[in-house]
Amino acid sequence: MVSVPTLSQFAAFALASIVFILIPGPSVLFALGRALTAGRREAVLAVGGNALGQFGQVLAVAVGLGALVAASATAFTVVKLVGAAYVVYLGIQAIRHRGDARAALHGEDVARRTTAWGAIRTGMVVGATNPKTIVFHLAFLPQFIDTSAPAVPQILLLGAIFSAMAFACDSGWVLAASRAKAWFARKPTRLDSLGAGGGVLMIGLGATMATASHGA
Repeated sequence: MVSVPTLSQFAAFALASIVFILIPGPSVLFALGRALTAGRREAVLAVGGNALGQFGQVLAVAVGLGALVAASATAFTVVKLVGAAYVVYLGIQAIRHRGDARAALHGEDVARRTTAWGAIRTGMVVGATNPKTIVFHLAFLPQFIDTSAPAVPQILLLGAIFSAMAFACDSGWVLAASRAKAWFARKPTRLDSLGAGGGVLMIGLGATMATASHGA
C-alpha cells in the first residue's frame, strides 16, 4: 500500500500552494495574456497545458532531475531562457496579429487560429520551463511527505494536486480577463489595442522569466 502524507501535512501543503499560486507570477501573467490575445477557449486549453507542463517538472523532481537544474547555474539559465524566449515570441506574434480579433468579430476567417492541441502544447512549453515552479517543487514538495515511506509516490501525488489547484486558479483569471475582453469588444477597434496590450504583457512575462534569479 502506497503511503500518503498525513492530514496535517496536506493542510500545510494546501495553504502553501494557495499562497504561491495566488501571487502573480509567470503562470498568472501567461493566463491573462492568452485570454486577452487568443480568447477564452484557447486560453483555458493553454492553462491546462501549463498545468501539465508543471506536472512534468514534478516528475523531474521525483526522479532527481529537478535537483540537477536547481544545483547547476548553467542548467537553470538554459531552462529559464528557453521558456522566456518562447513567451516573448508569443507576445511579438500577438502584437503583429493584433487585428485578428477584430477580423474574427466581423466574421472573417483568421487562418492563424490555433488548434486545440496547439494551445495545449503552448501552455505545456511555458509550464515546463517556468523556473519559479521548478524551485518551488524542489524546495517545498519534499517538506510535506512522510519520510518513513517512499518519497516518489508522495511527491507525484502532491504535484498532481498542486497542478489541479493551479489550473483552477488560472482558469479563474482567464474568465475574468474574458469578461474584460467582451467589454472592449463593444467597440471593435478597441480589440487592436487589446491584442497589442496582451502581447506587451507576455513580453513582460518573458523578461520576468529571463531575469529570475537562481535559487529564488
